[in-house]
Amino acid sequence: LQGDWSSDVCSSDLQVLIPTRFPEYLVAAIVIVLAPGPSVLFVIARAISWGRATAVATVGGNALGMLVLSILVAFGLGPILQRSDIAFLSVQFLGGSYLIYLGIDAIRHSQLHAEEMVNQGDIRPSILRSIRDGFWVGSLNPKGLIFFAAILPQFIDRSSPVTSQLILFGVVFAIISFVFDGTWGLLAGTAREKIARNPENLVRLRRLGGSVIIALGLFTFLSALRS
Repeated sequence: LQGDWSSDVCSSDLQVLIPTRFPEYLVAAIVIVLAPGPSVLFVIARAISWGRATAVATVGGNALGMLVLSILVAFGLGPILQRSDIAFLSVQFLGGSYLIYLGIDAIRHSQLHAEEMVNQGDIRPSILRSIRDGFWVGSLNPKGLIFFAAILPQFIDRSSPVTSQLILFGVVFAIISFVFDGTWGLLAGTAREKIARNPENLVRLRRLGGSVIIALGLFTFLSALRS
């Protein structure tokens, strides 16, 4: 009897910790990480200019920056979202609008972004500087901020502590970012000469990323309307 009671308590605690829509969140997180946004393009640019080691160090710093950003959002936004329905919907509508803007801007300036990516300078940064640069790109990434503030709330259970759920989502997002952005960096570093010779591929990559971000913005809008 005592064993059954302990099992029920553990199961209950696990359900509180892991939101019911966690699998859906994983899909959304992977989609937005794979979409070539500022962080991915920064990593690819580093890989093209200075190789895989620099790119992976940049990815590590970027993931750490995103983790810090997610924790700040969790403690600042979590209590508000748990108490206010208006704030919950407003964050989604504003975030969806900004994601659509970012996507359109990415498509409009895709040519300029591609040119900047293949002109990173001649001085190879140290590993420590690469981590630091990646950290600031991750912590100041507008796509990441909107994702944590506007998209994450759709997947939380508001009947459970919101802040702890947002922190869990942030940790998972940082891990996913490290894995997939690191893959981008390794691939770009391996094919760096071929990519540098044909910047048009980078233009198409940026436009694809912009289209995915627009789709995520529309998805956020629709989710808010259904709430």
